Amino acid sequence: RCQRWVENCRRADLEDKTPDQLNKHYRLCAKHFETSMICRSSPYRTVLRDNAVPTIFDLTSHLNNPHSRHRKRIKELSEDEIRTLKQKKIDEAFERKQATQESNENNEQNTVSEEGGEEQEEKAVPLTLEERENKDYLKSLFEILILMGKQNIPLDGHNVDELPEGIFTSDNFQALLEYRINSGDEVLRKRFEMTAVNLEYCSKTQQKQMLEICENCVREETLREVRDSHFFSIVTDEVVDIAGEEHLPVLVRFVDDSHNLREEFIGFLPYEADPEILAVKFHATITEKWGLNMEYCRGQAYIVSSGFASKMKVVATRLLEKYPQAVYTLCSSCALNVWLAKSVPVVGVSIALGTIEEVCCLFTQSPQLLVELDNTISALFQDNEEKGNELKKICRSQWTGRHDTFEVLVDLLQALVLCLDAVSSDLSVRWNNFIVGRAFVLSSALTDFDFIVTIVIMKNVLSFTRAFGKNLQGQTSDVFFAAGSLTAVLHSLNEVMENIEVYHEFWFEEATNLATKLDVQIKLPGKFRRAQQGNFDPDMTSENYYKEILSVPTVEHIIQELKDIFSEQHLKALKCLSLVPSVMGQLKFNTSEEHHADMFKNDLPNPDTLSAELHCWRIKWKHRGKDIELPATIYEALHLPDIKFFPNVYALLKVLCLLPVMKVENEKYGIGRERLKAYLKNTLTEQRSSNLALLNINFDIKHDLDLMVDTYIKLYP
Repeated sequence: RCQRWVENCRRADLEDKTPDQLNKHYRLCAKHFETSMICRSSPYRTVLRDNAVPTIFDLTSHLNNPHSRHRKRIKELSEDEIRTLKQKKIDEAFERKQATQESNENNEQNTVSEEGGEEQEEKAVPLTLEERENKDYLKSLFEILILMGKQNIPLDGHNVDELPEGIFTSDNFQALLEYRINSGDEVLRKRFEMTAVNLEYCSKTQQKQMLEICENCVREETLREVRDSHFFSIVTDEVVDIAGEEHLPVLVRFVDDSHNLREEFIGFLPYEADPEILAVKFHATITEKWGLNMEYCRGQAYIVSSGFASKMKVVATRLLEKYPQAVYTLCSSCALNVWLAKSVPVVGVSIALGTIEEVCCLFTQSPQLLVELDNTISALFQDNEEKGNELKKICRSQWTGRHDTFEVLVDLLQALVLCLDAVSSDLSVRWNNFIVGRAFVLSSALTDFDFIVTIVIMKNVLSFTRAFGKNLQGQTSDVFFAAGSLTAVLHSLNEVMENIEVYHEFWFEEATNLATKLDVQIKLPGKFRRAQQGNFDPDMTSENYYKEILSVPTVEHIIQELKDIFSEQHLKALKCLSLVPSVMGQLKFNTSEEHHADMFKNDLPNPDTLSAELHCWRIKWKHRGKDIELPATIYEALHLPDIKFFPNVYALLKVLCLLPVMKVENEKYGIGRERLKAYLKNTLTEQRSSNLALLNINFDIKHDLDLMVDTYIKLYP
C-alpha cells in the first residue's frame, strides 16, 4: 500500500524508502483522499480506512509555474502518462458511481437522505468572523489549561471559606487569563473588556468540560500508539486519594514502532468498594471509554495497598474469565515479598505495614532525625561496624520496598526504639512538636508485643521466597531459572505447613527474646482479652494464639498466592525466555521453545514455520563469530538489525516483554510510574485533579490545540 501511495504521488525520490521510513517521516494531506476513504467515527481523531489510497491530485498545474516545480518535486509526465492516468481516474469514477447507484437502489429513502446530509456536512464551509474569533478565544483558554497542567498549577487559588464575605478574588485560571489579557492578547481583551471585574470569565463547568477534552486528546496520543502496536498489558498502582475520593492509577505497557518497551500512565479510575462493580467499571473504562481491545491484552498486574489485594484479585479473575490470554502476573516494580505481605488477610500484618511506612516517612522527612539514628546505630553496633554501616546505608534508601524488609526491620528495631525514645523525651528545643509527638506515638507502636511477633513471623515465613523474588527482579536469565525453582519453593513452604507447631515454636521464641531485649511485656493483645468479656480460656497462651491467628493463615495464604500468581500459563510464558540468546547459551543451545509457545500461536505471523525458524535462530547464535556477544535481554534482541528475518521470534519476544513481571530495560521508557509518584508527592490531596494529573505526568506528549477546539465546539455547540 505504501508503494501505491508513492506511485500515485509521483514521488520518484521516495521509491527506495521502506514502509517504516515512509510511515515515520512522511505525511500526506487528507485532501488527496476520497471522502469515502476517511472514517470519522471519533470526535478526537480522523482515521483512514485500511484500504485507503490517495487518488485526488492536480498533476498538471505545476507545469505552468516554474517556481513551484522544484519545491513540489513532482515528476513531469509525458502526454501518454497523463492520458493513461486520466483514463484510469475516469474508470474509477465510473465504478464508484455504479457502486453508489446500486447501493442507493437497495437502501430505503430515509437512508439516502441521511447520506446526502452527511456529504453536505463534509463540504468545507468558510468560517464567519464570529466563528473564527470564537475559535481563537477557545484556543487561548486551552493554552492556559495545558500550561496549568504541565506546570502542576491547581485551578483554585484561595479557599473561598477562608475569605471574608463579599470579597472576590480570582482563582489561578482567571488570574492567568487576566495576565494574558494584560500581556496583549487581543482576542481575550475584546471578549472580556466589557465584563465586570468581580465576575468569573470562565465558569467551573466550562473549565471542567475543557479539561476533560484536554485529558482525552492527550491520552488518545498514547492510546493510538498502543492500538498500532496491537498487544499490550495493563498495570495498576496503589490506590490514591484525589480530592477526597479514592482512585486507581492505570498504566499501559506496549512495544512502540521503534521496538522499545514502554510503560505509560493513561489515567485514573474511580475506586469502588464492591469488587464486582469495580471489575465491571474497570473493563468498561478500558474497552468503551479508552477504546482498547482486550483481546490483545497479554498481561495484567496490580500493585495494591494492604486491604485492597483481595478486591483486585477479583478484578483479575473476572478479566481472565473473559480473556484467558491476559496472564495475571506480579509487577516488576514491586518486590515479591512486599507484594505477598500486603496481600496477607491478617489485620495485624496490615497494621504492621502501615507502622513501618510511617516510621520510614518520618525519618526521610527529617535529615536531623537520620543523623540521630546513625549515632544510635553506631553505639549499638560498636563490635560490628560493618553491619552498622550497612544498616546506616539502608536507612537512607526506600528500605520498605526491599525483598528483606522484615529482616532489616528486626535488625533495626532496637536502634529505632532508642532513637525515638530519645527524641520524645528530649526537653530542649531541638525538635519541633510534630516530630516529638510522632516519635512518642511510633515508639509506642514499635514496642507493642503484637507488632514484634508479627514482624518476626513475617521475616521467617518470607525467608523462603526471598531468593526466588530477588531473581524475578534480576536479569532475563535469572527470571527464566526462577520459573523452574518455584516447585522447590512451594515444597519448602508445604513442609513448613506440615510441621507448623515446630516452626512456630522457634519463631515465637525469637519474638520473645527480641521483646525481652526491648523490655516489652509478653502478653495477649488487649483487644482480644476485651473481646472475651470474662469468657477467657485459661489454657489460651500467647504462643498458641499467635500460631492460630498469624502463623497458620499467613503460610496458607502465601502458598495459595504463589500458585495463583504463577499459574501454568504464566510459567509456560516464562519458559519461552529461552529464546533470549544469552539464556540459550547457558542451556548449551539445547532448548525447546515450541512446546511452550503454543499459548502464543495465534499471535504469530507464520505459526506453521515456527519450528524451522526457531531452528535457524538457534543455529545463528550457536555458530556465531568469536567476537559476537550473545544478547542478554529481550530489549537487545528486539533491536538486532536482522530480527526482521525472524518474524515469529520477533512476535514472541514482543509479547514476552509485555508481561508485567519483566522489567523495563531502558529506564527512560518506564518513567510514567516515577512521574506519577512525583505528582502525588508534590501535590496536596485536596488540590489533585485527575485531568490535570494526566497533563502533568505526560507533559512531553504532543497536543493538537485545533483538534481540542473543534472537539469542544462539536460536543458543546
